[in-house]
Amino acid sequence: MGTTTRSYFLWDYDLTENDVLQILQGDNENEKTWMISRIMESARYADIWNYITLEEVRKIFPKLRLKPPVRQAWEFALHVWGKDEQH
Repeated sequence: MGTTTRSYFLWDYDLTENDVLQILQGDNENEKTWMISRIMESARYADIWNYITLEEVRKIFPKLRLKPPVRQAWEFALHVWGKDEQH
């Protein structure tokens, strides 16, 4: 990560890996929310965790604009993972 190449999950935007990281580390909540939504919808599952943490997902999840089937899948995953932490 951290290159000047375009991220595969942003095929329709001219944003590099560096741009993605700057958005994720920046103070603009709208941009950060959009980027995390995009990563969660379009990046390969294993790649998601190169950009964000589970704690970040939990914190921002209510604000994310995700397609309904994607939101449902993530809600289920967060619910299951939350049960695992209780044991």
